[in-house]
Amino acid sequence: MDTSRWYRSFAEVEARGNSAIYEEWGLGVSEDPAVLALIDRLPEPRRQPNLIFGASRHLGAPVAPYASFRRWLSENWSEVEQLARTRTTQTNEAGRAAVLLPVLGLLKGPLSLIEVGASAGLCLYPDRYSYLYDGEKYLHPVDGPSTVLLECATTGSPPIPERVPDVVYRAGIDLNPLGVGDTDDMRWLESLVWPEQDHRRWRLRDAAALARVDPPHLVRGDLTSAVADLVERAPLGTTIVVFHSAVLNYLTPTARAEFVHTVRGLPCHWIANEGLGVLPEIDAQLTESPEVRRGKFVVSLDGTPQGLAGGHGQFLGWTNQTCTASD
Repeated sequence: MDTSRWYRSFAEVEARGNSAIYEEWGLGVSEDPAVLALIDRLPEPRRQPNLIFGASRHLGAPVAPYASFRRWLSENWSEVEQLARTRTTQTNEAGRAAVLLPVLGLLKGPLSLIEVGASAGLCLYPDRYSYLYDGEKYLHPVDGPSTVLLECATTGSPPIPERVPDVVYRAGIDLNPLGVGDTDDMRWLESLVWPEQDHRRWRLRDAAALARVDPPHLVRGDLTSAVADLVERAPLGTTIVVFHSAVLNYLTPTARAEFVHTVRGLPCHWIANEGLGVLPEIDAQLTESPEVRRGKFVVSLDGTPQGLAGGHGQFLGWTNQTCTASD
């Protein structure tokens, strides 16, 4: 992918309306041959805007106009490059649980949850969070309101369940699992939160504190080769759900196809929450216009699209009006 176009697309599609700083930085980089030359020294997967900007902020880059950021980046590029080669964009946004919850509610419990690309595993706790849909419908864990409240605006009348799911097993896979008790890992996750989004930063801290009470079972490995073993280890008599959010875009098309083939052959349900273009066979089933789809994630169940969502779980537009509960 051309790096200049990548950063311009990031600025205009992802950052616009969500982070004025990242929009300015993305546009600035896209028009800056000297900075592009530095970034192009990295392997393509390491040139991602989120990774470069997150690594910069982790190392102390000022949240300032592009000219100031450019000076800082030029002076500190060797450290940024080293960090970008060793870390990955493992944004662990608990808010995504709000757009997964209506899909989980279609499934018969108790549930065994297995997340691929789990990062620190914060999306494995949909039963431990509180939810507020459309500013009026609250949903709390069985033992009362959570310290983590996830707010989500909806359209299309998604089937919001009356109660949180009954989760009896939770596990995750990641090439580099992060520990909720590791200070540097948590600092890295905070660096990946966009500058102006303090609410996401506080939510991350609260979700990590909750997870530290009952840490998730995370294994290090390739998602395609490790998922079958975790499915096999899930308790008998449970509905097994393999899910992921903003993960498959980091794989090659061939690796994505291998993963889809693998997961569809396992005795489990499959929930995907991925950007447009990542799973073309699912995108092809959408009936919404390209303009409506632009910049959104596609939430699907077993290969069928259910809704279009905000990348951080901030909204959900339900599209599947014929869904029924699955066994």
